[in-house]
Parts: sequence; C-alpha cells; structure tokens
Amino acid sequence: MDLHLNHKRALVTGSTKGIGKAIALELAREGADVIVNGRKQDVVNATVAEIAGQLSQTKPQTAVGDIQAAVGDINDEAVREQIFTQFPTVDILINNVGIFEPMAYDAIDDATWRHFFDVNVLAGNALARHYLPRMLAQDFGRIIFIASEEAIMPSGEMPQYSMTKTMNLSLAKSLSKLTVASHVTVNTIMPGSTLTEGVQTMLNRMYAGSGLPESEWEADFMRNHRPNSQIQRLIRPEEVGRFAAFVASPDASSFSGEALRVDGGLVPTIF
Repeated sequence: MDLHLNHKRALVTGSTKGIGKAIALELAREGADVIVNGRKQDVVNATVAEIAGQLSQTKPQTAVGDIQAAVGDINDEAVREQIFTQFPTVDILINNVGIFEPMAYDAIDDATWRHFFDVNVLAGNALARHYLPRMLAQDFGRIIFIASEEAIMPSGEMPQYSMTKTMNLSLAKSLSKLTVASHVTVNTIMPGSTLTEGVQTMLNRMYAGSGLPESEWEADFMRNHRPNSQIQRLIRPEEVGRFAAFVASPDASSFSGEALRVDGGLVPTIF
C-alpha cells in the first residue's frame, strides 16, 4: 500500500530502539526522509546504517527516503535548538521519547516526578511548539505523541509514568484545536504493553530467580499483570510502527485530536 509519504521529512525522537526505531523503519520504507534521534552518536549512526541496510535489501535505493541523524538528548534545550537549526521544518513529528520504570508510589520523590514530566511531556511539547506553526504555514503536518494504555487505565505499577502519558493525551487534544480546517493533524497513539528492549529488561528483573523458564515469562506476565488483554501476548514494535506510518500519512486525514489505541483489547470498551 502506498501511503504517499515520499520525501515527507519525519523526525522520530528516541528512534534508536524499540517503538521509535520501528516507526522510523516503517516511515523510511514508505519513502519518507527520516531523521533518527538518540543521545549517542555511535548508536544513532549504527541505527541509520541498519535501517538503510534493511531497506536496500527489500527496495530499490531510489524508492527509499534519505535517513539522517539528529544526535542528542531532546530534554536538553541546547540540543533542541541545534535540531531546529539543522532541520527548521518537518512534515511529521513523532514524539516518541519517553522513560518508564515500575515504582511504588511512596518511593517516588519530587525530583523523580519532575524528571518524568520534563522528559515525557515538556520535551515533546517544545518540539511541537516549534514545528506546529510551520506545519500550519505549509498547510500539511502530522504530530503524533506516543503514549500508552497507562494514560487511561493506570496499572498502579508506575504512577509517575501514567501521569505523563495522560498529559500527552490532553496536550495533543489541545494542539489539535489549533489546526481546525487545515491539513495538519495532532493525535496520540496508545500502544499496549509492547516487547521493547526496556520491557525485556523489566521482565528480566521481574523473573530473575523465579525458576520460571524464560519461554514462559511473557505468558505469565500477561496472565498475571495484563489479564484484560484479548491477544494475551506483548505487542511487537513493528506492529505499532506500521500503524504509526499510516497515521502519519496524508491518507490519515479524517481524524485529529484522537487517542488511537493499539492495545490488543487491553482497555475495556464501554458502549
């Protein structure tokens, strides 16, 4: 399916691993000019080379968009300014960068609450604040916040994270109000529990010394921690990547300000 993304410039934050990397790959497959972002130069360079290598095996190089690097921690204002200088305009902004960690509520100090707010909310907001007016001026753009089912159905395992994901929903809705009658949309995608590197690390910690074979960790986690999931497995990053590529495309023009669920039926639907 052609998503009409040829040479649309897309900045995907936190795209050297997990969902961000999967989104970057799918956008590049569709011909977008993708900007890979990460904190370390060598890791970003390796990701750029990996994506280019994968695409060269499946598509003629002429059908693949350019893949560029934007190195640095977007939570740092100086890094953001550098990115704005390097890439003054983008057609697609995927605010994917985020941190999470299971924590007991009474163990979360004020500094931790502020850090999660800074990284998961304010950094993406700063990027949106820069790029949204430029998208409106060219009358095309896509801003997508990657949230989580925790935004609307907190598990209680990481309240500091859930709070920020709910904020993503609110912020996207507010920004969408600024795009009325334009070809710019702002949406949030809420993946359910996804088998990223971070989640694999979490599973390693949870089941270390449990005696349960590693091959059974995923099923046990879903059964005991995500019992409402209809698919009873962790979502794979590429599944979210394919959906995000569609939402970022010109073909996805009929919704804005939406909280779009890719959660495997984890969140109950109330009719």
